[in-house]
Amino acid sequence: MHTDTERCVRAVQSKDARFDGWFFTAVTTTKIYCRPSCPVVPPKPAHMRFYPSAAAAQQAGFRACKRCRPDASPGSPQWNERADAVARAMRLIGDGVVDRDGVPGLAARLGYSPRQVERQLLAELGAGPLALARAQRAQTARLLIETSTLPMAEIAFAAGFASIRTFNDTVREVFALSPSELRQRVRPARPAAAPGPQPGAPDSPALTTLALRLPFRKPLCPDNLFGHLAATAVPGVEEWRDGAYRRTLRLPYGHGIVALTPRPEHIDCRLSLTDLRDLSGAIARCRRMLDLDADPEAVDALLADDPVLAPLIAKAPGRRVPRTVDADEFAVRAVIGQQVSTAAARTHAGRLAAAYGERIEDPEGGLTHLFPSAAALAELDPETLAMPRTRRATLTGLIAALADGELQLGPGSDREEARARLAALPGFGPWTVECIAMRALGDPDAFTATDLGVRRAAQGLGLPGTPAALLARAAAWRPWRAYAVQYLWATDDHPINHLPTD
Repeated sequence: MHTDTERCVRAVQSKDARFDGWFFTAVTTTKIYCRPSCPVVPPKPAHMRFYPSAAAAQQAGFRACKRCRPDASPGSPQWNERADAVARAMRLIGDGVVDRDGVPGLAARLGYSPRQVERQLLAELGAGPLALARAQRAQTARLLIETSTLPMAEIAFAAGFASIRTFNDTVREVFALSPSELRQRVRPARPAAAPGPQPGAPDSPALTTLALRLPFRKPLCPDNLFGHLAATAVPGVEEWRDGAYRRTLRLPYGHGIVALTPRPEHIDCRLSLTDLRDLSGAIARCRRMLDLDADPEAVDALLADDPVLAPLIAKAPGRRVPRTVDADEFAVRAVIGQQVSTAAARTHAGRLAAAYGERIEDPEGGLTHLFPSAAALAELDPETLAMPRTRRATLTGLIAALADGELQLGPGSDREEARARLAALPGFGPWTVECIAMRALGDPDAFTATDLGVRRAAQGLGLPGTPAALLARAAAWRPWRAYAVQYLWATDDHPINHLPTD
């Protein structure tokens, strides 16, 4: 996108918010970079330079605009759409892998050498993995500075900086303001003083709570997105309360609780963490779960070429694919949900969480456990599972593959390799593999042609009802078949398609 100068200029001159996050506009006369929708008077085209990432603009010597806050724009949709090494690297950097494991750790997960990863990212993004991670640290620091009352030394540590001096220098370089000046520009949205351990749980780590806003590209239809998450919520791990979806989070440095509330202009995010070093990774996981970096206009434009789907899209545009914050968790839940009702799957998963999940304290009540990790589930006795013998074998085979690392389902996974490994496990058919590809691996082209709800909806709309014929018709929907599934499901009066009423 950033190489199409004429198109970029038109987007800036029309202040088109659809392109926020796709590219960044730098102005040579002011040495400032902006998002395309910046409200200031557009500069002359001769003074514009376009970059594919904030990190590239920063490396070229430009500072972030104080007006449009380009660091807070939605992420580029291509990093979730694409399956190549660069896209996988971007998802892993967003999850905090470079800050935790360095560039060698990132390269090991991708199966390349550090030199190869550096070369690929520089060629496409104009910045290497360290610069991209640095830009993310700067954004995390700004969030903490503006939304908390934490001391600057704690913010520097939480954002991943090695020293206070590096923190101060980076903030000044990126935002042209010192950390103290950034804080003076805003009023903290919510005090970040931790509530401390709750009664009855003297050893529980204290939670620090932050109030944030998660941006997205319009339109966004919240019904199927939040309706699905609420209808399939595992008791003790997730809940729908007072118009918000709440759930527990297992994170690299600790755990957290998030409450997500849909608003017309953004998603309200109330995030409570035991370790603030998990902030950027937790935000990335929540954005991934809600599919907030999608480009709904591009998706809907292609799908609306089908005369059968067009009325569904016109009625409720902007449907997203509900994904997950934990790919291993979703894979386990997909197997539990094989050939049973949504209610039965919730019950089984809730029992598993209560028996093997780590207990946590929720200051607001309602949430009690983290969903158990694959390592914890590897210790369970299969005979204790109240399910048919064949499904017990399927579940234990999956857990073993996840626990020993044979199967990788994280944000940087190779989607086709993961599909092949899933299909090789006993009891894994097309429905389970495609469900995991859609929601855990984040493949926008995953398609559950054998799903009963999809087939029933297709027949009701006059589309082919057999899986093979439906796959043939769906070829025209590529690469957005996962979104077509959401529109097909919406024709069925099922609670997953509607926001619950309180």
